[in-house]
Amino acid sequence: MTRHFPHDWQSANVSRIPYPLYTDEDVYRRELEAIFYGPHWSYVGLSCEISGPGDYKETSIGERSVIMVRDPDGSINVVENHCAHRGVKFCQERFGTVKSFICPYHQWNYNLKGDLTGLPFRRGFKGQGGMPADFDTKQHGLTKLHVAEHNGVVFATFSADTPPLLDYIGPKILEWFERTFDGRELTLLGYSRQRIPGNWKLMQENIKDPYHPGLLHTWFVTFGLWRADQSSRMIMDEHGRHAAMVSAKNAGGGGEVTQNVSSFKADMALNDDRMLDIVPEEWWKGPTVVMTTIFPSLILQQQVNSVSTRQIQPRGPGKFDFVWTHFGFKDDTPEMTRRRLRQANLFGPAGFVSADDGEVIEFSQQGFEQDPANETYAELGGTDVADTEHMVTETLIRGMYGYYRKVMDL
Repeated sequence: MTRHFPHDWQSANVSRIPYPLYTDEDVYRRELEAIFYGPHWSYVGLSCEISGPGDYKETSIGERSVIMVRDPDGSINVVENHCAHRGVKFCQERFGTVKSFICPYHQWNYNLKGDLTGLPFRRGFKGQGGMPADFDTKQHGLTKLHVAEHNGVVFATFSADTPPLLDYIGPKILEWFERTFDGRELTLLGYSRQRIPGNWKLMQENIKDPYHPGLLHTWFVTFGLWRADQSSRMIMDEHGRHAAMVSAKNAGGGGEVTQNVSSFKADMALNDDRMLDIVPEEWWKGPTVVMTTIFPSLILQQQVNSVSTRQIQPRGPGKFDFVWTHFGFKDDTPEMTRRRLRQANLFGPAGFVSADDGEVIEFSQQGFEQDPANETYAELGGTDVADTEHMVTETLIRGMYGYYRKVMDL
């Protein structure tokens, strides 16, 4: 693919990212094929969302609708949500329980593994019509994806060339993945959904960007949830595609780090201080916040007692759906469950923190679209790509685009 960028991006520094990568339709279509439908694991859900036989969840990988379903044998299958006959998207509900999948158009019937088990008039009717004599039901099942589950988190891929899931995540990021998902049984608390008018990569960038939280988010800088005067680490896998931002809250308040920061509100107080009723948990092992990005579609959030997954679902070069799944653990007390739910109000579409992110992503997209000959500048902390022991850096963004550039071969 040849694109006219502000410079020879294939050989230039990855700290300069051309605006067309966020706006160009052909680039976006290439991303779907090379990334979402290529040899990458995409998040599809938590196993606790489909606890019983026949329970299913409709979701998507890229723009393709898929169904995660619990098989009667207890395993999890993921199949593409379109009939092998005439392409009908047969499952219209986001959740449900079924014994089989039946296309409403011509009643083709599939088991929960995606095998075609029956269809009307296969042999014709009264000697007339019917399928060809060599019609083989084994050749007309649903598209079956490869599935991997680790400690209750389910991934799927269209590609047979995708490496094993744990190799894909890599040991450095797996350590932080398993910090939250350590094998304990998960419980589902609820969902939030929003459509953000921006390019999908901007949300991956946002959670690889430790620079903005202590500047954009009043809650973070004022109450000490995330700011530059905290002990922190920025970690990425060997390819630069996945990352973890790790930090520990402090008392907040004014100081050198808040000087001339307009989002800092020294006199801000809570009407309900239970919002920051934070109880340290043993599994934290020190950090109060770990934000992990698993490229291309998953964000794992632990911000104090609130834990969730966030799924990125592209809907074009200039918009994506963002789905939050809030969860807890089977051994949580009722008080901890209420605390998790209460702190979840920091996040989601109307969250005290996350509403800011959705808005600035929209503003970014507007700037990209008006000036396609320009480029972004991600050189905080230099132009190298390496882990750091501080948050005054954009190294994780550079790491992602180094990997992206290889995969996309633009």
